[in-house]
Amino acid sequence: MKPEACLNTTFGVFAPAAPTGRERSRVCRSRLDATAATLATAAAALLLAAPLDAAAQAPDVADHPRTAWGVPDLSGVYAEFTIAPLERPAELGDKEFFTPEELVAYEQARLEEVDEDDETTPGTAADVHYDFGTFALSENEGVTSPNLRTSIVNMPASGRIPPLLPAAVARREARAEARRGHEFDGPEFRSLTERCIVWSSTLPPILPRGYNSNLQIFQSPGYVLIQGEMGDPRIIPTDGREMPGDLLPQYNGTSVGRWDGDTLVIETAGFHPASAWRGASENMRVTERLTRIDHDTVEYAFTVVDPDTWAEPWGGVYPLTMMDAVLFEYACTEGNYGMANILSGERVREREEAAEAEEVVR
Repeated sequence: MKPEACLNTTFGVFAPAAPTGRERSRVCRSRLDATAATLATAAAALLLAAPLDAAAQAPDVADHPRTAWGVPDLSGVYAEFTIAPLERPAELGDKEFFTPEELVAYEQARLEEVDEDDETTPGTAADVHYDFGTFALSENEGVTSPNLRTSIVNMPASGRIPPLLPAAVARREARAEARRGHEFDGPEFRSLTERCIVWSSTLPPILPRGYNSNLQIFQSPGYVLIQGEMGDPRIIPTDGREMPGDLLPQYNGTSVGRWDGDTLVIETAGFHPASAWRGASENMRVTERLTRIDHDTVEYAFTVVDPDTWAEPWGGVYPLTMMDAVLFEYACTEGNYGMANILSGERVREREEAAEAEEVVR
């Protein structure tokens, strides 16, 4: 495998991955280490060059295929995993990119972290959860794209999501208070994810998660469909229609799309309060931009605006990496023994407490 398969020196930001998970990571680490000095020089030149404008790059038919109806072909199965964390570690300040040498060290530490199979503490949630490594659910089991960025979030400059406004904190605490003491009363008090209704990570903004972080894009004239491995499909019209004025709150929100040159721009609003990202308000609005960078890579960029939750807009960017794979149905409800066990366990506890109380009375 060539070093360029680990670090894309054309764009400096992304590193399209090789076909497999741990083997790819091992090879990439060794290749990057062996060529660190050369890549350092290349990366320095790139970071001093003009900012990346994906649409301005000279098109290549193989790397930039088009559909029969003339728009960029984004279809395929993609991995969302990337080395960069969602938010930049505070100690890095405004440092937006790693050097190739720093990336090698960070990638090795990160992949070793997700590969850890440490003993768990009895009585904790981790102790009763299935083992990720045993069931091949580690984020490193699929395609993980190295990334020179120090965080997915690139706006604001700190690389960190702005703090919540006081009103948003109050809203979050009110929701928590409404559930307090009722967490195990019934399924309606559990999260939407536990109930297999919706996975927030498959909603806009789409963000990598712990495992099964893959998606598939389908296209037809006038529509794009994005199907997360864990979640419902988003069917998005791409005819440039305006966002409806009166939106019915939905878990997926309402999305409309348009083509801006070779970039697919998707606007989504009208989220249901129960599914809005990190407890955002019903006024949250997300703009996504998908641009094919090369044959194996689609740049996914997003901006989140919610004046009732965050003091300023924030956004990020990371690569979606093509996989030679098929997504199978994520039949969450069929195997959701956790929900039944959570509630039945609480009913057992209630009966035991009632029996103890009755015994005391006697």
